[in-house]
Amino acid sequence: MSDQRLPPGQVLTEKWPVLTYGETPSVDRRTWTFRCFGLVEQDVSWTWEEFLQLPRVTVKSDIHCVTRWSRFDNLWEGVSVREILGRVKVRPDAVAVMAHAEQGYTTNIPLAELHQDDVLLAIKHDGSELPAEHGGPCRLVVPRLYFWKSAKWIRAFEFLDVDAPGFWEVNGYHLRADPWREERYSDQETNAMQRMRTEAARRLRGR
Repeated sequence: MSDQRLPPGQVLTEKWPVLTYGETPSVDRRTWTFRCFGLVEQDVSWTWEEFLQLPRVTVKSDIHCVTRWSRFDNLWEGVSVREILGRVKVRPDAVAVMAHAEQGYTTNIPLAELHQDDVLLAIKHDGSELPAEHGGPCRLVVPRLYFWKSAKWIRAFEFLDVDAPGFWEVNGYHLRADPWREERYSDQETNAMQRMRTEAARRLRGR
């Protein structure tokens, strides 16, 4: 069964390695907000206390890191992204989200991926509050993609009409990041994806 669940090139671990670009931020829940903006009819945001009042879900899923380790059966608790999308009037021309996190980190995710039923904004892991080094108080979890897409310290979704590269995507990582296809690095992208990447980045810079 583990062979069937383990994407190519991955090694199974029971540990949860801490991988972070830069220092772990200190997040003040008193000023924390989660915001949805961009191609929406009206900006929507929640304070931490308001966010805690939203309906909760629990999801069990696997982690697949681009650095070649995987961890099975992680139990997450938080707010389903479907719940968030249901409370935001997304315009029909939106095709992707730029996830914004603390310290200016960004990553792009196709809007269709966020509609999956196991995608959530997690505040707990394996029954305990999410540790700061793993993205607490709140991180995005997108199980079907390599784990860098599951942005730590999430703060906003920006809805876009282009799938423009975020931080790691600009710095050589794959635009899409499907672990079953081993979409690790930008030099593995098709010519069409490379053209789309370039055009999307150009359009985003021009706004």
